[in-house]
Amino acid sequence: MLSYSAGVSEVAMLGETIGAGLARTVAQFGDREALVDVAAGKRWTYTQFDAAVNEVARGLLARGIAKGDRVGIWAPNCAEWVIVQYATAAIGAILVNVNPAYRTHELAYVVKQSGLSLLISAVSFKTSDYRAMIKEIGFSQTIFIGTPDWADLVESGTGIDLAPRAAELSFDDPINIQYTSGTTGFPKGATLSHHNILNNGFFVGELVGYTSADRVCIPVPLYHCFGMVMGNLAATSHGATMVLPAPGFDPAAALRAVTSEKCTSLYGVPTMFIAELGLPDFAGYDLSSLRTGIMAGSPCPVEVMKRVVAEMNMAEVAICYGMTETSPVSTMTRRDDSLVRRTETVGRVMPHLESKVVDPATGLVVARGEPGELCTRGYSVMLGYWDQPDATAEAIDAARWMHTGDLATMDADGYVTIVGRIKDLVIRGGENVYPREVEEFLYTHPDVADVQVIGVPDEKFGEELMAWVVLRPGANPLTAEAVREFCRGKLAHFKVPRYVYVVDGFPMTVTGKVRKVEMRSQAVDILHLHDADAVKNA
Repeated sequence: MLSYSAGVSEVAMLGETIGAGLARTVAQFGDREALVDVAAGKRWTYTQFDAAVNEVARGLLARGIAKGDRVGIWAPNCAEWVIVQYATAAIGAILVNVNPAYRTHELAYVVKQSGLSLLISAVSFKTSDYRAMIKEIGFSQTIFIGTPDWADLVESGTGIDLAPRAAELSFDDPINIQYTSGTTGFPKGATLSHHNILNNGFFVGELVGYTSADRVCIPVPLYHCFGMVMGNLAATSHGATMVLPAPGFDPAAALRAVTSEKCTSLYGVPTMFIAELGLPDFAGYDLSSLRTGIMAGSPCPVEVMKRVVAEMNMAEVAICYGMTETSPVSTMTRRDDSLVRRTETVGRVMPHLESKVVDPATGLVVARGEPGELCTRGYSVMLGYWDQPDATAEAIDAARWMHTGDLATMDADGYVTIVGRIKDLVIRGGENVYPREVEEFLYTHPDVADVQVIGVPDEKFGEELMAWVVLRPGANPLTAEAVREFCRGKLAHFKVPRYVYVVDGFPMTVTGKVRKVEMRSQAVDILHLHDADAVKNA
């Protein structure tokens, strides 16, 4: 039996735009709550949310935003982020998600690479002064949330008819660009359509059993597919409520929101659930309303999953696996799966999608139980990387299979287990980091002659970054703190190496390729990470 599986389903796909889908939900569930921004103390019914979305959509039209124009959103989780997501979709503008942790170097690249027409931004968040960084890169077409700019946007489109623009839209149009760190050293813009993300959100919601009675607590970032697709679109396609507990992740705020808003579903990467379970007053939160949720983003330790089920009342919690390029979910556990399935696999193929495991060398499908590269095909596969046809061709083959770069096995029942990665992608607390991007930046350090970055095991984040550095002759000794200082303000915090190891050279193959697997093995010994390396992940 070969490692191929197709997601047969009696539930049809949605053949509509995001705007049409929202209109259908509003017509059916107008009086039900659509969105709650707990930190701001604001809430919207579906009718009110639709009105807010249309105000911003008209404002964007008044500013001359045309179908296909790129509109950036650079902000932490807030109601305005959600409103902009649906407003851009309503007029066919392409929403460009900008990571709130980005610094000037990364912001400038995204603005230029996407050809941004307009940026909607928070003024600041945590230690980031967005206004100053935007000024530094010289981008002037910006609307700042919570200022007169935003009020003017909302008011400027009064009287504009949205219907003519809506009539021009197809559900296959590109609607979203999400940047993923690239092996070439710079992020690539995964370009997604209405059809991609609306259907993926819908089927995620179907598999966890969402109805209009559900209230989904979304502490994961909206700039990720996890937040805006698995959270927002899963909710709005079922008339459920989106609950934003805080601008950034705060374990206490998340559990307070579950308690006060009587949420039925809670999302998170494993580190978030670990933080919530670790709160000193964890037992004081009323989590009795929970029944389900989603854990994704990075491998989940088995013991953590068991505690989430037993202590957080999340008997139906699901594990999802995917990538931004597949909108994102391609495999998922089901509500009636055993705890073993939900702790030792990433589920089985999603409805209307195909999965296969192939020999990376030959491309042939391997037998069930044999490891190989996991590939996925179907409606969820991205349109391509924005303005990067060569990179697109490397990721999506001629038969439209997306090659994930992950090594996996598929059992006799179609359940998939991730066993490793072909690429050297590091997943730190749910954030994808390609070492090449960090390496190319560290090469600019005056004392660095050569550098290799690897992922090493970490009990909290799953993986942490370690830089192996060869110094230039006569250079001063280089400490981890000095490297962090060099990166500060230029790289997102999750891309900054925690460990720095100065060496004379790297382990190499006979053909001159760096052996990162051997480096990782040595690093476990060097850093005494045996306990972290022994943690069993689902």
